[in-house]
Amino acid sequence: MTCQLMGRRLASLALLGALAVTPAITLTGCTTAQGSVATKENNLAAAGFVARPANTPKREAMMKRLPPNTFVTSTRGKRTNYVYADPTGCKCLYVGTQKAYDQYRLSQQQAKAASQQELAAQTYSDSDWDWGEWGPWISNFSGPFGPDFDTF
Repeated sequence: MTCQLMGRRLASLALLGALAVTPAITLTGCTTAQGSVATKENNLAAAGFVARPANTPKREAMMKRLPPNTFVTSTRGKRTNYVYADPTGCKCLYVGTQKAYDQYRLSQQQAKAASQQELAAQTYSDSDWDWGEWGPWISNFSGPFGPDFDTF
């Protein structure tokens, strides 16, 4: 299924309320692993993280000891650095300060909020779609089970 077709189906289902639980998960199928890695690298660099390549055998061995794709902290004296090991993407460590880490988290929260707003604001357009088949709109809504449900 193409991303465009998946997006159309997702928009129609979301609009109809069928995807009440985490509809954003469905969209992740449209991103490639390479695109996701590039985005992560760009976001880390934009936040102030510096890439340190694992370009020697000793650095490679040390990087393999860290949990992949996870932030860990390293404290030296009063300074705390955040380290993110990326053994498959850049084959490097991203090292940043508390400020860089806070900026990265803020940008992730903003991106998530923007994605949720975009998904919520999508308009389904299909010239063959008949909205009338789905009954009256909210102004005449008679409840989730239709008119006269409780008059048995």
